[in-house]
Amino acid sequence: MLDDLEAKAVLITGAASGIGAALARGFARYGAKVAIHFNKSADAARTLYSDITGTGGTAALFEADLTKSGEAGRIVDEVVRAFGHLDVLVNNAGGIIRRQPFSDLTRELYAEALNLNVRPVVEGSQAAIPHLEKSAAGSIVNIGSIAGHDGGGPGSGHYAAAKAYIHNLTRHMARDLATRGIRVNAIAPGTIATPFHSATPPERMEAMRKATPLGRLGQPEDCVGAALFLSSPSMSGFITGQILHINGGQLMP
Repeated sequence: MLDDLEAKAVLITGAASGIGAALARGFARYGAKVAIHFNKSADAARTLYSDITGTGGTAALFEADLTKSGEAGRIVDEVVRAFGHLDVLVNNAGGIIRRQPFSDLTRELYAEALNLNVRPVVEGSQAAIPHLEKSAAGSIVNIGSIAGHDGGGPGSGHYAAAKAYIHNLTRHMARDLATRGIRVNAIAPGTIATPFHSATPPERMEAMRKATPLGRLGQPEDCVGAALFLSSPSMSGFITGQILHINGGQLMP
């Protein structure tokens, strides 16, 4: 029943690699027109674009530093000019920046974490509202994290706080935008083997694997089905304000 995603215009921020790239490929498989946003990972974004278009899919590339005011709105406008409409916004851009024990956390790092993980969601969603309101399938999917629920691992309190902000903002947005026909949900990945964890010590990764009842680390593709489900009005048309956890049983809220 995901055929209702065909020809829908989907903007995925931070789509060059990891979960974002997997989501882009997933939406393209079901006929959606995919707007691939990237910032520094131009080569990876171009490879993703070639993969999608080379198999008959529709995609376009959009470059922006979403930590800068106004850039998220600019990208939304460019996507609408390119595709003629916008139906789904996936707010995936974000990151931990670096690990820092709480006792050493600086105001600069905390502000940078909020700027990277929160600003693009707020400004991008605000810019998308008028376009999503015109769609019969207007949907926003925010990418949260298990860290937003359990406080995060060593040195990641600033990131966990930013993702907790996203979880609660998702609920508020869902209430606020419901009368405008826009559904807002989030997925909260657990430990997913992506470049996000490139600096995580192997012993820490192994400990997290052992703490996962399904006995393995997640892969970016494990997040695709949930995002497609939450973007499809036929599959989830009466679902809004929910946080869907994808963690192999690592957390069971």
